Amino acid sequence: MTTKTRVTLACALSAAALLTGVAAPAATAAPAGHHHGHPARAIPFTAAEVTAQDDGTYEVTWKAPSVREVAVRANGRTVATGGSTGKVTVSGLPVADRQWFDLVPDRGERLRLADRLIALDGTVNFRDAGGYRTEDGQWVRMGAVYRTDSLDRLTDADLAKLKRLGISVDYDLRTASERASAPDRVPAGARYVVADVLGADSPVFALPTTAAEAGQMMIDGEKTMVSGENAKAAYSTVFSGLVRDADGVLYHCTAGKDRTGWASAALLTALGVPRETVMADYLASNEYRAEANAAALAAMPAAQAAVYKPMLDVRAEYLDSGFAEVEDAYGSFARYERKALGLDAREVRRLKADLLVG
Repeated sequence: MTTKTRVTLACALSAAALLTGVAAPAATAAPAGHHHGHPARAIPFTAAEVTAQDDGTYEVTWKAPSVREVAVRANGRTVATGGSTGKVTVSGLPVADRQWFDLVPDRGERLRLADRLIALDGTVNFRDAGGYRTEDGQWVRMGAVYRTDSLDRLTDADLAKLKRLGISVDYDLRTASERASAPDRVPAGARYVVADVLGADSPVFALPTTAAEAGQMMIDGEKTMVSGENAKAAYSTVFSGLVRDADGVLYHCTAGKDRTGWASAALLTALGVPRETVMADYLASNEYRAEANAAALAAMPAAQAAVYKPMLDVRAEYLDSGFAEVEDAYGSFARYERKALGLDAREVRRLKADLLVG
């Protein structure tokens, strides 16, 4: 087979480097300083989300079956109220880097949330890794850990915003060739750490000629992220850093969906977030990347676009393949944490103490 008909997984996963796109404008304020919760006053919300709208308003939704009233607070004042289930639109707030909301129940602990997307000119998939509920009713703290696509197109205004948001370390999951062709722009004062998931010996696949082959390549590639030697070393670097200090951390690859997607799936699973929520977070890259992906596919001949699309997508079977590999190679996620990520039980507890509230 000629070299032209073979492709490394790294090349496939960085294919999205040709994509361009601008994050949808959204008014997004100072990072939350909300840290560890009190178990005796559990957060009563079973679901809650903040979504910034294109017109500058915010939709806030929640479910808290055990309470009678919820006050929605922003910038130190109550901006809406509702019952145990609510959906409100909040308007008239000043433009800010990031708009935070406190959902204050009449009993139990408040929940602090913002829109997940960080609106930047130079990325389309920069989002908060938190804001999700765990199996036991705690919540992953927002404003601490972020996941994103490539940072080479950040504007000076973007860099200033990330500095204000408190970004302190940037874990680059990309290969040497990706880093050389599209070097990160890093906010002032932030540490830059290479954590190359695929390495120089990225697995080589036959270049797919059908959509089915492309999908299978992504499924097989996901397994490499779980049990590949480079992957284990890279994700261990990220997780040991998170255990030391889980504030102002970001990790990214090129499209922010595959290597980054597994980092978030592993983190949320370690924190006790249910699999269906982990999957929803993973699949959200399709939504955030929709415009950029559509533009890339539109620029190709139809036959080529059909083969290329599975490599731009995230699909449930891709992530399922990663979790299946965890079971096959390690027997359980707890063993994967220990054997592949280098996390002992004490470190997992510390991660939870740092990143969970309620």
